Amino acid sequence: MDGTRAGTRPFDIEAIRREMADDFDEELEMELEDERLEQLVSEIDARPRLPTMDRKIYFRELFRLQHELVRLQDWVQAQKLRVVVIFEGRDSAGKGGAIKRITQRLNPRVCRVAALPAPNERERTQWYFQRYVAHLPAAGEIVLFDRSWYNRAGVERVMGFCTPDQYEEFFQSAPEFERMLVRSGIIVLKYWFSITDEEQELRFNMRIHDPLKQWKLSPMDVESRRRWEDYTKAKEVMLARTHIPEAPWWVVEAVDKKKARLNCISHLLTQIPYGDVEHPPVHLPERMRHEDYARQPVPQEMFVPALF
Repeated sequence: MDGTRAGTRPFDIEAIRREMADDFDEELEMELEDERLEQLVSEIDARPRLPTMDRKIYFRELFRLQHELVRLQDWVQAQKLRVVVIFEGRDSAGKGGAIKRITQRLNPRVCRVAALPAPNERERTQWYFQRYVAHLPAAGEIVLFDRSWYNRAGVERVMGFCTPDQYEEFFQSAPEFERMLVRSGIIVLKYWFSITDEEQELRFNMRIHDPLKQWKLSPMDVESRRRWEDYTKAKEVMLARTHIPEAPWWVVEAVDKKKARLNCISHLLTQIPYGDVEHPPVHLPERMRHEDYARQPVPQEMFVPALF
Protein backbone atom coordinates (compact mmCIF):
# COMPACT_ATOMS: atom_id res chain seq x y z
CA MET A 1 0.00 0.00 0.00
CA ASP A 2 1.35 3.42 -0.93
CA GLY A 3 -1.00 5.31 1.36
CA THR A 4 -3.31 6.46 -1.41
CA ARG A 5 -6.73 5.51 -2.67
CA ALA A 6 -8.54 6.39 -5.86
CA GLY A 7 -10.06 9.85 -5.61
CA THR A 8 -8.29 10.79 -2.37
CA ARG A 9 -5.18 12.70 -1.47
CA PRO A 10 -2.16 10.72 -0.17
CA PHE A 11 -2.40 9.83 3.52
CA ASP A 12 0.07 11.59 5.81
CA ILE A 13 1.31 8.63 7.85
CA GLU A 14 3.08 10.85 10.38
CA ALA A 15 -0.10 12.88 10.85
CA ILE A 16 -2.00 9.66 11.52
CA ARG A 17 0.62 8.58 14.06
CA ARG A 18 0.42 11.98 15.79
CA GLU A 19 -3.37 11.76 15.92
CA MET A 20 -3.23 8.30 17.48
CA ALA A 21 -0.60 9.40 20.00
CA ASP A 22 -2.71 12.42 20.90
CA ASP A 23 -5.67 10.11 21.44
CA PHE A 24 -3.66 8.20 24.04
CA ASP A 25 -2.28 11.35 25.66
CA GLU A 26 -5.37 11.83 27.83
CA GLU A 27 -4.78 8.51 29.52
CA LEU A 28 -1.08 9.22 29.73
CA GLU A 29 -1.77 12.56 31.41
CA MET A 30 -3.97 10.85 34.00
CA GLU A 31 -1.26 8.24 34.49
CA LEU A 32 1.37 10.93 35.00
CA GLU A 33 -0.98 12.49 37.52
CA ASP A 34 -0.99 9.19 39.40
CA GLU A 35 2.80 9.13 39.33
CA ARG A 36 2.95 12.67 40.66
CA LEU A 37 0.70 11.63 43.51
CA GLU A 38 2.85 8.57 44.21
CA GLN A 39 5.82 10.92 44.57
CA LEU A 40 3.78 12.98 46.98
CA VAL A 41 3.05 9.82 48.95
CA SER A 42 6.74 9.22 49.52
CA GLU A 43 7.10 12.76 50.85
CA ILE A 44 4.16 12.43 53.24
CA ASP A 45 4.56 8.86 54.44
CA ALA A 46 7.89 7.04 54.45
CA ARG A 47 6.30 3.65 55.14
CA PRO A 48 6.91 1.16 52.31
CA ARG A 49 3.99 0.60 49.95
CA LEU A 50 3.16 -2.51 48.01
CA PRO A 51 4.33 -2.24 44.39
CA THR A 52 1.59 -1.35 41.95
CA MET A 53 0.97 -2.90 38.55
CA ASP A 54 3.58 -2.72 35.84
CA ARG A 55 2.80 0.28 33.69
CA LYS A 56 2.93 -1.59 30.36
CA ILE A 57 0.62 -4.32 31.62
CA TYR A 58 -1.79 -1.73 33.00
CA PHE A 59 -1.99 0.21 29.74
CA ARG A 60 -2.29 -2.93 27.65
CA GLU A 61 -5.16 -4.25 29.72
CA LEU A 62 -6.87 -0.89 30.05
CA PHE A 63 -6.91 -0.30 26.28
CA ARG A 64 -8.12 -3.85 25.70
CA LEU A 65 -10.97 -3.38 28.19
CA GLN A 66 -11.86 0.03 26.78
CA HIS A 67 -12.13 -1.57 23.35
CA GLU A 68 -14.58 -4.05 24.85
CA LEU A 69 -16.51 -1.20 26.45
CA VAL A 70 -16.98 0.32 23.00
CA ARG A 71 -18.34 -3.03 21.78
CA LEU A 72 -20.66 -3.12 24.80
CA GLN A 73 -21.81 0.43 24.06
CA ASP A 74 -22.65 -0.54 20.47
CA TRP A 75 -24.61 -3.54 21.74
CA VAL A 76 -26.54 -1.46 24.27
CA GLN A 77 -27.47 0.95 21.48
CA ALA A 78 -28.40 -1.75 19.00
CA GLN A 79 -30.47 -3.77 21.47
CA LYS A 80 -32.05 -0.68 23.08
CA LEU A 81 -30.88 -1.77 26.51
CA ARG A 82 -31.07 0.43 29.59
CA VAL A 83 -28.20 0.16 32.04
CA VAL A 84 -27.63 1.75 35.45
CA VAL A 85 -24.27 1.38 37.19
CA ILE A 86 -23.98 2.67 40.76
CA PHE A 87 -20.60 3.60 42.23
CA GLU A 88 -20.42 3.96 45.99
CA GLY A 89 -17.58 3.97 48.49
CA ARG A 90 -15.82 6.11 51.02
CA ASP A 91 -14.43 9.51 50.11
CA SER A 92 -11.19 9.13 48.09
CA ALA A 93 -11.88 5.44 47.35
CA GLY A 94 -11.22 5.93 43.62
CA LYS A 95 -14.75 5.89 42.21
CA GLY A 96 -14.11 8.94 40.06
CA GLY A 97 -10.96 7.50 38.53
CA ALA A 98 -12.75 4.30 37.57
CA ILE A 99 -15.66 6.24 36.07
CA LYS A 100 -13.24 8.36 33.99
CA ARG A 101 -11.65 5.24 32.51
CA ILE A 102 -15.03 3.74 31.69
CA THR A 103 -16.38 6.83 29.94
CA GLN A 104 -13.09 7.94 28.37
CA ARG A 105 -13.64 6.41 24.92
CA LEU A 106 -17.42 6.10 24.94
CA ASN A 107 -20.02 8.29 23.28
CA PRO A 108 -21.33 10.75 25.92
CA ARG A 109 -24.74 10.58 24.23
CA VAL A 110 -24.84 6.88 25.09
CA CYS A 111 -22.90 6.70 28.35
CA ARG A 112 -23.29 9.61 30.76
CA VAL A 113 -22.48 10.30 34.40
CA ALA A 114 -25.03 11.41 36.98
CA ALA A 115 -23.36 13.12 39.94
CA LEU A 116 -26.10 14.92 41.81
CA PRO A 117 -25.40 17.77 44.24
CA ALA A 118 -27.04 18.04 47.64
CA PRO A 119 -30.84 18.35 47.31
CA ASN A 120 -32.32 21.83 47.30
CA GLU A 121 -35.26 22.91 49.45
CA ARG A 122 -37.84 21.78 46.92
CA GLU A 123 -36.19 18.39 46.36
CA ARG A 124 -36.15 17.75 50.09
CA THR A 125 -39.95 17.78 50.03
CA GLN A 126 -40.19 15.29 47.14
CA TRP A 127 -40.40 11.53 47.25
CA TYR A 128 -36.83 10.57 48.10
CA PHE A 129 -36.12 8.71 44.84
CA GLN A 130 -37.79 11.33 42.64
CA ARG A 131 -34.74 13.35 41.67
CA TYR A 132 -32.84 10.18 40.77
CA VAL A 133 -35.63 8.93 38.51
CA ALA A 134 -35.10 11.90 36.21
CA HIS A 135 -31.59 10.61 35.44
CA LEU A 136 -32.52 7.01 34.63
CA PRO A 137 -31.60 5.83 31.12
CA ALA A 138 -33.83 5.66 28.08
CA ALA A 139 -33.44 2.87 25.51
CA GLY A 140 -29.86 2.53 24.30
CA GLU A 141 -28.31 4.43 27.21
CA ILE A 142 -25.92 3.72 30.08
CA VAL A 143 -25.99 5.93 33.18
CA LEU A 144 -23.18 5.82 35.74
CA PHE A 145 -24.25 7.17 39.13
CA ASP A 146 -21.29 8.73 40.95
CA ARG A 147 -23.04 8.26 44.27
CA SER A 148 -26.74 7.59 44.21
CA TRP A 149 -29.84 7.12 46.33
CA TYR A 150 -27.55 5.28 48.75
CA ASN A 151 -26.56 8.68 50.15
CA ARG A 152 -29.39 8.14 52.60
CA ALA A 153 -27.83 4.93 53.91
CA GLY A 154 -24.40 6.56 54.21
CA VAL A 155 -23.70 10.24 54.63
CA GLU A 156 -27.28 11.20 55.55
CA ARG A 157 -27.39 8.56 58.26
CA VAL A 158 -23.96 9.31 59.71
CA MET A 159 -24.26 13.10 59.55
CA GLY A 160 -27.83 13.20 60.82
CA PHE A 161 -29.35 14.62 57.63
CA CYS A 162 -32.30 12.23 57.82
CA THR A 163 -34.54 11.07 60.63
CA PRO A 164 -34.53 7.48 61.97
CA ASP A 165 -37.94 6.99 60.33
CA GLN A 166 -36.63 8.22 56.94
CA TYR A 167 -33.62 5.94 57.31
CA GLU A 168 -35.77 2.89 58.02
CA GLU A 169 -38.18 3.80 55.23
CA PHE A 170 -35.22 3.88 52.83
CA PHE A 171 -34.40 0.26 53.57
CA GLN A 172 -38.01 -0.70 53.02
CA SER A 173 -38.20 1.21 49.74
CA ALA A 174 -34.75 0.83 48.12
CA PRO A 175 -34.92 -2.91 47.40
CA GLU A 176 -38.47 -2.54 46.03
CA PHE A 177 -37.43 0.46 43.97
CA GLU A 178 -34.58 -1.51 42.42
CA ARG A 179 -36.76 -4.55 41.82
CA MET A 180 -39.19 -2.25 40.03
CA LEU A 181 -36.37 -0.94 37.85
CA VAL A 182 -35.27 -4.46 37.00
CA ARG A 183 -38.83 -5.59 36.26
CA SER A 184 -39.13 -2.66 33.86
CA GLY A 185 -36.10 -3.97 31.96
CA ILE A 186 -33.34 -1.79 33.42
CA ILE A 187 -30.07 -3.57 34.21
CA VAL A 188 -28.85 -2.43 37.66
CA LEU A 189 -25.24 -2.94 38.75
CA LYS A 190 -23.90 -1.75 42.11
CA TYR A 191 -20.22 -1.40 43.04
CA TRP A 192 -18.75 -0.55 46.44
CA PHE A 193 -15.13 0.65 46.31
CA SER A 194 -13.37 -0.54 49.45
CA ILE A 195 -10.21 0.97 50.94
CA THR A 196 -8.52 0.59 54.29
CA ASP A 197 -8.45 3.09 57.14
CA GLU A 198 -4.75 3.69 56.53
CA GLU A 199 -5.20 4.21 52.79
CA GLN A 200 -7.92 6.80 53.24
CA GLU A 201 -5.80 8.68 55.77
CA LEU A 202 -2.94 8.73 53.28
CA ARG A 203 -5.13 9.91 50.39
CA PHE A 204 -6.65 12.66 52.52
CA ASN A 205 -3.18 13.86 53.50
CA MET A 206 -2.21 13.86 49.85
CA ARG A 207 -5.15 16.11 49.06
CA ILE A 208 -4.18 18.45 51.87
CA HIS A 209 -0.63 18.79 50.54
CA ASP A 210 -1.47 18.85 46.83
CA PRO A 211 -2.73 22.24 45.55
CA LEU A 212 -4.28 20.53 42.50
CA LYS A 213 -6.34 18.22 44.71
CA GLN A 214 -7.33 20.46 47.62
CA TRP A 215 -10.66 21.34 46.00
CA LYS A 216 -11.67 17.70 46.46
CA LEU A 217 -11.40 17.95 50.25
CA SER A 218 -14.62 19.45 51.57
CA PRO A 219 -15.50 20.02 55.24
CA MET A 220 -17.86 17.04 54.88
CA ASP A 221 -14.96 14.87 53.72
CA VAL A 222 -12.86 15.91 56.71
CA GLU A 223 -15.71 15.08 59.06
CA SER A 224 -16.20 11.70 57.38
CA ARG A 225 -12.58 10.91 58.21
CA ARG A 226 -13.23 11.53 61.90
CA ARG A 227 -16.29 9.28 61.76
CA TRP A 228 -14.62 6.33 60.04
CA GLU A 229 -16.21 3.78 62.37
CA ASP A 230 -19.68 5.30 62.00
CA TYR A 231 -19.36 5.06 58.21
CA THR A 232 -18.16 1.47 58.54
CA LYS A 233 -21.23 0.51 60.55
CA ALA A 234 -23.52 2.31 58.09
CA LYS A 235 -21.85 0.56 55.14
CA GLU A 236 -22.23 -2.85 56.76
CA VAL A 237 -25.93 -2.28 57.38
CA MET A 238 -26.43 -0.93 53.86
CA LEU A 239 -24.79 -3.91 52.17
CA ALA A 240 -26.65 -6.39 54.35
CA ARG A 241 -30.09 -4.85 53.81
CA THR A 242 -29.87 -3.96 50.10
CA HIS A 243 -27.91 -6.90 48.67
CA ILE A 244 -30.73 -8.48 46.67
CA PRO A 245 -30.66 -11.12 43.90
CA GLU A 246 -32.10 -8.67 41.36
CA ALA A 247 -29.40 -6.06 42.10
CA PRO A 248 -26.56 -7.45 44.21
CA TRP A 249 -23.63 -5.48 45.54
CA TRP A 250 -20.14 -6.10 44.18
CA VAL A 251 -17.16 -5.04 46.32
CA VAL A 252 -14.07 -3.70 44.53
CA GLU A 253 -10.80 -3.88 46.46
CA ALA A 254 -9.53 -0.38 45.72
CA VAL A 255 -6.29 0.18 47.65
CA ASP A 256 -4.44 -0.34 44.35
CA LYS A 257 -6.19 2.10 42.01
CA LYS A 258 -4.94 0.53 38.79
CA LYS A 259 -6.06 -2.97 39.73
CA ALA A 260 -9.39 -1.60 40.99
CA ARG A 261 -10.12 0.08 37.64
CA LEU A 262 -9.24 -3.00 35.62
CA ASN A 263 -11.13 -5.37 37.92
CA CYS A 264 -14.23 -3.19 37.93
CA ILE A 265 -14.34 -2.76 34.16
CA SER A 266 -13.60 -6.43 33.57
CA HIS A 267 -16.43 -7.46 35.91
CA LEU A 268 -18.88 -4.97 34.43
CA LEU A 269 -18.27 -6.47 30.98
CA THR A 270 -19.24 -9.92 32.27
CA GLN A 271 -22.57 -8.71 33.62
CA ILE A 272 -24.13 -7.79 30.27
CA PRO A 273 -23.88 -10.40 27.52
CA TYR A 274 -22.96 -8.59 24.31
CA GLY A 275 -21.76 -9.35 20.80
CA ASP A 276 -20.60 -7.68 17.65
CA VAL A 277 -22.82 -5.13 15.96
CA GLU A 278 -22.67 -4.84 12.20
CA HIS A 279 -22.04 -1.28 11.06
CA PRO A 280 -22.59 -0.17 7.46
CA PRO A 281 -19.33 0.87 5.79
CA VAL A 282 -18.61 4.59 5.88
CA HIS A 283 -17.30 6.23 2.74
CA LEU A 284 -15.92 9.74 2.83
CA PRO A 285 -17.59 11.62 -0.02
CA GLU A 286 -15.76 13.93 -2.36
CA ARG A 287 -15.84 17.48 -1.04
CA MET A 288 -17.97 19.84 -3.09
CA ARG A 289 -16.01 22.65 -4.68
CA HIS A 290 -17.37 25.83 -6.27
CA GLU A 291 -15.39 28.04 -8.60
CA ASP A 292 -16.96 31.21 -7.18
CA TYR A 293 -16.08 30.39 -3.55
CA ALA A 294 -13.12 32.17 -1.94
CA ARG A 295 -12.24 31.67 1.68
CA GLN A 296 -12.27 34.97 3.55
CA PRO A 297 -9.33 35.86 5.80
CA VAL A 298 -9.88 35.90 9.57
CA PRO A 299 -8.93 39.22 11.24
CA GLN A 300 -5.67 38.79 13.15
CA GLU A 301 -7.14 40.26 16.34
CA MET A 302 -9.60 37.36 16.54
CA PHE A 303 -6.90 34.73 16.99
CA VAL A 304 -5.99 33.38 20.41
CA PRO A 305 -2.37 34.40 21.14
CA ALA A 306 -0.02 31.57 20.11
CA LEU A 307 1.98 31.29 23.34
CA PHE A 308 3.00 27.68 22.71
